[in-house]
Amino acid sequence: MSSEAGSEIMHTRFRGYYPVVVDVETGGFNPVTDALLEIAAFTLKVNDNGNWQLADSMSHHVKPFEGSNLDPAALEFTGIDPEHPFRQQIAIDENDALRDIFKLVRKNMKQSGCRRAILVGHNPSFDLAFLNAAVDRCAIKRNPFHPFSTFDTATLGGLAYGQTVLSRAVLAAGLEWDDDQAHSARYDAERTAELFCNIVNRWGT
Repeated sequence: MSSEAGSEIMHTRFRGYYPVVVDVETGGFNPVTDALLEIAAFTLKVNDNGNWQLADSMSHHVKPFEGSNLDPAALEFTGIDPEHPFRQQIAIDENDALRDIFKLVRKNMKQSGCRRAILVGHNPSFDLAFLNAAVDRCAIKRNPFHPFSTFDTATLGGLAYGQTVLSRAVLAAGLEWDDDQAHSARYDAERTAELFCNIVNRWGT
């Protein structure tokens, strides 16, 4: 299959929307007051066999925005230590993190011929709320993502495999899951992306 044929599938499969898998790790549950600490995004493509698969990826550790809340219970759940020396060396401002990811999304979206990105996530209302709140804080005018529509792999996993928990749905799909790597944005986004592609490929293009 040519790259043109793959792009044709991509920009017609979901009415011109380009699915991008996103996961965030945060300092709590309130997208307005609580810090965005990690963000990861995986773009997708259609291969020569007409199947969806992972394409490009980007992830960042993010510095808590000034005045943000860090809930100890949330940090214990994710295992993130905002004060860890290594993390402090590599973490970047959320404005820079978002602009890097949006640049990657726009490039892939253009290559696929799609007109707008749509966020794919596991219970994605959480991820999209934090993404939109960070966009507002950073006064970013060109957000490539649809402001409220998403694809939810919790729902899709329930439909395809009878499992709504990410780890269980991933295992039911015949994919690998490592509890030690879970709750990092990059790992969870990658597993979510593989699950989404698996389900879409079951239903054909």
